Amino acid sequence: MPIWRFTVLLLNPVLFSCLCPMMNGKYAYQSHKLKFYTAGLLAALLPRGLFRRRRRALLAAFDTLPTAEQEIIMARVAYYNRLDEQVPLADDATLNRDFAIRSKKSTYHLDFYHVAKHFTPAASYHYRFGDKTFVPEMPTFVKSRPIHGDNRNSILLKLDSVRHFYTVKDSWRYDDKKDGLVWRGAATQPHRRHFLEQCYGLLRCDVGATDDKAETATYREPFMAIEQQLEHKFIFSIEGNDVATNLKWIMASNSLCFMKRPIFETWFMEGTLVPGYHYVEVKDDFSDMDDKIDYYLAHPNEAKAIIDNANRYIDAFFQPRRERLTALMVFERYLARTQRSPDA
Repeated sequence: MPIWRFTVLLLNPVLFSCLCPMMNGKYAYQSHKLKFYTAGLLAALLPRGLFRRRRRALLAAFDTLPTAEQEIIMARVAYYNRLDEQVPLADDATLNRDFAIRSKKSTYHLDFYHVAKHFTPAASYHYRFGDKTFVPEMPTFVKSRPIHGDNRNSILLKLDSVRHFYTVKDSWRYDDKKDGLVWRGAATQPHRRHFLEQCYGLLRCDVGATDDKAETATYREPFMAIEQQLEHKFIFSIEGNDVATNLKWIMASNSLCFMKRPIFETWFMEGTLVPGYHYVEVKDDFSDMDDKIDYYLAHPNEAKAIIDNANRYIDAFFQPRRERLTALMVFERYLARTQRSPDA
């Protein structure tokens, strides 16, 4: 990457805002973003050949792992990349040598480059960045996909990780938290407004919209930092344009996650989450919200068991060696199935 491009990205307004102290608990997240951009952009200055040699060493080390560890990684690779036959790519596929980090959607570019730099410049692929709720016609690297139906052409990578895999330390014990459910967020989507229509004003629900849209004015409530939300025993997670951003930090906390059964998934493998084991499932019309809150207030040990299961689930996504190996093998499987890389 040319040094001028690195400088422009580093001075990107989003990054620049990270240097300013923030109110309402936002500073920790901005610091988290600054570390992400700095580490990613510095790594992008190194020659790609170094990473190609490193990839071969990492994949060779896979054979030395315990069998159980290998099986976990291979199961995840098969889940993320469901291509089960040879599929040719379209003529407009991107050559790896032409992929460059850009300021627009730079978090996606940095995460993708973190994997793609390990492969030959002649490799070809399709990618789509952003919130994707449809399956592309060609095998394509994406952040999100529908859980159900034939989603083989949506190949998941850990993209926009700085936002979707952000967690904070929960300093509250479950027993010391407030007896209620909380949610804050933008409610620009119809299903989120429906959630507020049904749950706003319920006795034990502190929920509200934080956007400035006229249609959500009735449900407007002040912004609440993650640390403030963690003071509650129950936190609601609801999908937005695709997946729910707050799901990961809820499952990493000492609070109990409430949500409808998800319909989209990412690298977090939301489709494998089990209701009643990893989270509390509520009906699509939210009519059982009060009953579920009352039940888990009366059965704290069951609530804590689900929280423990959620904590163990998310811990698996914060093991750097496993994450790196899994991503490389997902990418390599893609190249092998699409017949376009000398490395395949």
